[in-house]
Amino acid sequence: MNIKGEKILVNKSAEDIYTLASQPSEFKKFMPENIDKFDADEDGFVFALKGMPEIALKMKERIPFSKIILSSAKETLNFDLSLLIEKMTENSCEVQFTFDGKFNMFISAMVEKPLKNLIQSLTEGITKIS
Repeated sequence: MNIKGEKILVNKSAEDIYTLASQPSEFKKFMPENIDKFDADEDGFVFALKGMPEIALKMKERIPFSKIILSSAKETLNFDLSLLIEKMTENSCEVQFTFDGKFNMFISAMVEKPLKNLIQSLTEGITKIS
């Protein structure tokens, strides 16, 4: 299952977005308003949206100023959530969240809509950071 969020222009430098998103605790700023739980440490974070199970993510890869990849912290789930960053000018960049997961067809059907909503919410959230 692959979900690509909308590419959006953010009026922050690629370095600023990368620095912010490299800190798991800062992801709370991008989260949807219906967040029920958020706990972070230097390696990742756990969050839950109202009515949904907890999702635990850990930092997998950081490529300065261009990509941050978080992966599932649970071995039973196989997925990555990525933030792609492309410098446009000194003070702006284009960002895009993507989700790549290996799920069976039943699980894929159940989680596709909530994941699309999460990606959209993260995208909207990153545009609102100051």
